[in-house]
Amino acid sequence: MSVLDKVLSLRPGNVVARVGPGSRVPFLDSRELLRALESTPMALPCLPVLSKGALPGLLGAARAEDAVLGLSCPHPLADRGAPERFVRAVHAAAQEAEHTRPLFLQAGPLRVTSTDADVLDALQEGLFRVVDAGFALVSLDLSRLTSYEAVEAVNALAGPLKERELSLEVSPPQVAAGGLVDACATLLEGLSQWQCVPRFLRVQDAQLGDGELDVELLRHVVETAAAKGVAVAVADGSTGPARGLSSYVAAGVRKVDRTGPFGPLTLRAWAPEVREPVVARAQAAGMPAGELVSVMEEGLPPLTPAARETLEALSFAEATEALGALGAHRSASVAMAFLANPGGDLG
Repeated sequence: MSVLDKVLSLRPGNVVARVGPGSRVPFLDSRELLRALESTPMALPCLPVLSKGALPGLLGAARAEDAVLGLSCPHPLADRGAPERFVRAVHAAAQEAEHTRPLFLQAGPLRVTSTDADVLDALQEGLFRVVDAGFALVSLDLSRLTSYEAVEAVNALAGPLKERELSLEVSPPQVAAGGLVDACATLLEGLSQWQCVPRFLRVQDAQLGDGELDVELLRHVVETAAAKGVAVAVADGSTGPARGLSSYVAAGVRKVDRTGPFGPLTLRAWAPEVREPVVARAQAAGMPAGELVSVMEEGLPPLTPAARETLEALSFAEATEALGALGAHRSASVAMAFLANPGGDLG
């Protein structure tokens, strides 16, 4: 049995059910990759797919760097068919490119705004669709909830993931007088009491310093999470040079969502007459215009061949820089060798 065949045997059941047992694309749970790369000084890279036209560039960068890669669908609940369309598009692009490096698919972050039964019921229905579509990691944004509400919400929503043994990521709830570390500690303590421990604790770069990273604060967050067996993820929305991402790795962060550059470059792929209504709608909705493209793309005019090539090239360049800064170079080979080793800890 080849290394790839052994790695393919570790795919979650929901992924195999979606793409079929004959697929040769190694979609994995991020848990497996964390374990395989535990002694490697790096953070798992996770990049947003705001337009399907960016996929060849993102996947090409992972192959060029021999890197593991996470791809996120920012708004998987935009409509009922969104999760399945996303997974189908990623799988088709990976198959076409004969991509054999490990990938993981992230849904969200999904914003949880209330613990009202109607809100939670609708979200849980959406989570079942996300899981059935083939996502192995779901991120929940709890920032609008109190600590008590956040624990209640996660406990109510985590069922579809716990049933399939898939991974969960949570953000801290509202930060009160005790600060970010206290909010993280309170949330994780509450979740551990309900035996609902997430895989990742996700913090925003804006929470880690005003314009400059507070490394000491980040290390405290990492230590607090590690005490509960949880890894820290950072959502980096900056548009500055990717080399700054290495500071997260040095502080012990295990996953970085590099979102900043991809919104503007995706938006620029469309002509001004297409962009302007998107920008206006995004301003009205209070969300980044580039991110809104991921929701509206099905209804937008198709990209011209030239625009598609440019988007692919720019996505490749940004992804390559991010992978390098996060220490992901050669991480695919390292992870696959570990996972294919029968004597390794495969859980």
